[in-house]
This record gives sequence, C-alpha cells and structure tokens, in this order.
Amino acid sequence: MRYQAVIFDLDGTLLDTLADLAASMNYVLARFGCPTHEVEAYKYFVGGGMENLARRALPEDRRDEATVAQSFAALMADYHQRWTEHTHPYPGIPELLEGLTARRIRMTILSNKPDDFSKMCVARLLPDWHFELVVGVRPGGPIKPDPAGALEIAAALNLPPAAFLYLGDTSTDMQTATAAGMFAVGALWGFRTAEELSRNGAQVLIARPPELLALL
Repeated sequence: MRYQAVIFDLDGTLLDTLADLAASMNYVLARFGCPTHEVEAYKYFVGGGMENLARRALPEDRRDEATVAQSFAALMADYHQRWTEHTHPYPGIPELLEGLTARRIRMTILSNKPDDFSKMCVARLLPDWHFELVVGVRPGGPIKPDPAGALEIAAALNLPPAAFLYLGDTSTDMQTATAAGMFAVGALWGFRTAEELSRNGAQVLIARPPELLALL
C-alpha cells in the first residue's frame, strides 16, 4: 500500500466552522466600532491562524499591532463560548473516517488553530474515531504553510513523508503538503476554489470526502 497515513486540516476540511468563526469575529468588530462582514467573506479571512483572522477582518487602518492583539484576545474569548453553536463535520466525513479506519490507515490532524483548542474540537466533535496525533499552533511555534508540523507528525509515526496523503481546503494546506513532500489533495467542499488549490500544489481535487479512499 503506497499511502499509510493521512494528515487532515481541521477547519474547512473535517469541520465546517465558518458560521461560528464569523459570528465571534463580527461580535468583536462591532464591539470595536468596525464594520462587520458577511459569513462568506470569512472563507478568505481564515486559514492563517486565529490572529491572522483578526488582522484580516479588521479595516486596513485598524491593523496596528495593539488593535490586532486586543481583537485576537476578544475573538478567542468569545469563540470559546460559542464555537459549538453551528460547527459540525461536513457530510461524508464520517463515511471517510470509517473507511480509513477499516483499511487501517493512520489518521492525524494538523491545524492552525491553537493546539489545546484543536484537541478540544476533535475530542468534542469527532469522538468516534482515533487520531494518532492532533497538532495545532503552540506558543512560539510555526504555523502552516511552514511544513514543520507535518514533518513532526511523519517523524512521530515513523513514516516517510511520501507515505502521507494530506487533505486540506486552502492554498496554505497545499503549500504545506508540497513543502513536506506529501501528496496534496484539495477538498472542494471547504473554504477556497479549485483554481486556488491547483495553483498552490494540489495533485488531486475531490468533491466529496469518501473520494479520498480511491487514492489508496
């Protein structure tokens, strides 16, 4: 078997988190006297970590470091209160995870969410499946598209990067997979377009989660 493990992105790949992220950030923007955004706009604000989400959502003239830091702190405080209101696994994700489990494919997650929060999301919303590692952003640590997290997972599983399928929904994920030497698969049900995924290194695009099983 060529592929022995999968690295999943979390937001936009396994979990549809957009509505709760948008609600929390819009709450913060209103509190700071800034214009809010439609939910769809958040597809392009997410993907670079929660601090970058706050930065991108703020008006350009309010992106000084102090305001970004205050907005980020307020975002995290509100998001911790509401993150389960609308967030759920995408259709087809349970079927995919069951299929991988039956084939004994090792499953891991690499997210640009904070590490402790990533683990909490997975434990709460994906409790029926075993992920050998869930890796988020740690204080002072790199964020995707730096491949360090993906390579850390490969080393921990004692597998070469070429043994991994990497499934994600943004340019950040495709760049991470490519830099790590993994097979980059673009998820078309997520936050970004097929053109963006292909331009940034996707080797295959899939429209529904179970289609990943055919690549094994």
